[in-house]
Amino acid sequence: MNNNHIKVENLWKVFGRDPLRVFESDHMNKTRDEIQSELGLVVALKNVSFEVAKGETFVIMGLSGSGKSTLVRCLVRLIESTSGDIFVDQEDINTFDQNQLIDFRRSKAAMVFQHFGLLPHRNVLDNTAYGLEVKHVGRDERYETSMRMLKLVGLEGWEHSRVRQLSGGMQQRVGLARALSVESEILLMDEPFSGLDPLIRRQMRRELTQLQNEIHKTIVFITHDLDEAIAIGDQIVIMRDGEIIQSGTPEEIITAPADEFVREFTDDIPKAKFVKVGTIFQKLEFESYKIQDLIPADIQTLDKKSSLEEAVNLIVSSSGTLPVVDENRRLLGVISQLDVLNAMSEFV
Repeated sequence: MNNNHIKVENLWKVFGRDPLRVFESDHMNKTRDEIQSELGLVVALKNVSFEVAKGETFVIMGLSGSGKSTLVRCLVRLIESTSGDIFVDQEDINTFDQNQLIDFRRSKAAMVFQHFGLLPHRNVLDNTAYGLEVKHVGRDERYETSMRMLKLVGLEGWEHSRVRQLSGGMQQRVGLARALSVESEILLMDEPFSGLDPLIRRQMRRELTQLQNEIHKTIVFITHDLDEAIAIGDQIVIMRDGEIIQSGTPEEIITAPADEFVREFTDDIPKAKFVKVGTIFQKLEFESYKIQDLIPADIQTLDKKSSLEEAVNLIVSSSGTLPVVDENRRLLGVISQLDVLNAMSEFV
């Protein structure tokens, strides 16, 4: 069964007069700078392809001008792509007429922007309920739904406050609650925390991760910050000059950067926090237990998703070897102090 919620294939966005000139054989393999110099065209996206699974937090990361914001706007056709396909639940949204597109934006995909987009003359509850009001949902129903979402994002009791009375982090929560209220399956978040101070920004990352564990939405999250990408992402793509230069899990990005550009981003990342036990354990039996046996609750174990940093703290106080288990405590193998020390020397 196909678990892809979003599938993008060979997506291009070229700004300028007669953009299809870029596909002529003489120009296809030229760099973005060459195309801009010779044709006066700006290639914002170049042959971009990726897939996003249902319930996944998918991070698109890149510096200013990399194409990431253009890409997320193409996903809801706020910007029309020049070429390529965008499938959501196997439907090509590029074929939607205006009515289908409006319905798609109202019911399937919601956006959370960097600058909140709140209405200053409305209180928190009415701002949260605005998307439902646009959909002509009755007053009682939209307020009931909005109150549930405000509680979910930690703003219960603030529903009658004006937005000017809220901190930046609280205003961003209102924007998130508004997106959640329309109960869209997909959240598109374009650098939503970049306008916040560092402390509030870290807090919002943690809260988004905790919230995602409850709501299991498909999230496409745009950022220029690798720390942020790693903290919240299940999958990450890194863009440069309109192209994807690497994709993978946070662990894959950190431990196997595709080139010097990505390596520079990852140099200061504490790798032991992100390398997983599942990467380094050995598939061996543990004491009298065999692979796939359920390990009793009174035996100390390491989850395969535990970080190398967590493994160090546990295994130092153990007998020297610990069983590695999955989320159901089924035995996958073992990990020793030597395994951990070797990994630490490689990744730290």
